[in-house]
Amino acid sequence: MTTRRDFFKAGLLGSTLLIPGSIKKATQLLSGDSPARSDKPLFLSTWNHGIPANARAWEVLNSGGSIVDAVEQGVRVTENDESNRSVGLAGHPDREGIVTLDASIMKGNGECGSVAYLRRIKHPISVARKVMEETPHVMLVGDGAQNFAVSQGFPLEEETLHPDAKEAYEEWLKTSDYNPLINVENHDTIGMVGIDADGNLAGTCTTSGLAYKMHGRVGDSPIIGAGLYVDDQAGAATATGHGESIIKICGSFLVVELMRQGRSPQEACEEVTRRLVEKNRDIIDNIQAGFIAINKDGEYGASAVRPGFNFARHVSGNNEMIDSPSYFT
Repeated sequence: MTTRRDFFKAGLLGSTLLIPGSIKKATQLLSGDSPARSDKPLFLSTWNHGIPANARAWEVLNSGGSIVDAVEQGVRVTENDESNRSVGLAGHPDREGIVTLDASIMKGNGECGSVAYLRRIKHPISVARKVMEETPHVMLVGDGAQNFAVSQGFPLEEETLHPDAKEAYEEWLKTSDYNPLINVENHDTIGMVGIDADGNLAGTCTTSGLAYKMHGRVGDSPIIGAGLYVDDQAGAATATGHGESIIKICGSFLVVELMRQGRSPQEACEEVTRRLVEKNRDIIDNIQAGFIAINKDGEYGASAVRPGFNFARHVSGNNEMIDSPSYFT
């Protein structure tokens, strides 16, 4: 009989690190057999675009910025990347041909801010930080979020699709087939969590959301507790992939809560992945979702529904991609 642990170990055996000689270390980390201890500071980011994001976060922290400055500035790199079709204004539009952006930011002391359904603003993560720091609220959406951004000095960008996004959208219009598939070819979001040398934690999450989503749809990324959760007393986690499935289980909060109860980050990520699979059996064949996490001691872990999810880890000047183990192989 195949156990859940067998699923995760099998997923790991089929994956590789991009850094030679690190397979044994990765096996110890991602099998969940022993927690991985890491020197602090440490940054984790989802997907390949996490490499340049981590590099920027590391630079900001080493230049005297706070851990919050670092995770904000890190994901701004991805928001600014016009080659990216899942984050920022160059991302894929909704089914009406409009790009709407979601983002959240959270500190380990519980302070947080987010924006959703935001149009024509280049850096939603920075607007989310302004919500956290300049308002008594946690989330602003739609026209209200845009008006607030403008009042804080953010310029309105032209609402035009990136040429590549426009071409893909026009192709999609030929059938208008709404298939909310999230897998290795079609994923969204950059989520970043980080810890500084003093043990302070922070995280960010930003996305243009599911391609060709219904107009007005909001996923997990701007929802505190779903796409992102941070607590200095326990740890930090962020999620990526099929937002609806992550929202259903309050995924990132659940990872952090399990770490509070004594689970390692790897064990917590695995357990939350298992719960996501159980709660979404009717659609599980068509979705991907993944989690990354750091605890207050600098241990880290990751897991995903199926193979294909990877994350960037930056510690002690080393910035590397790691393939996550998965529930299904």
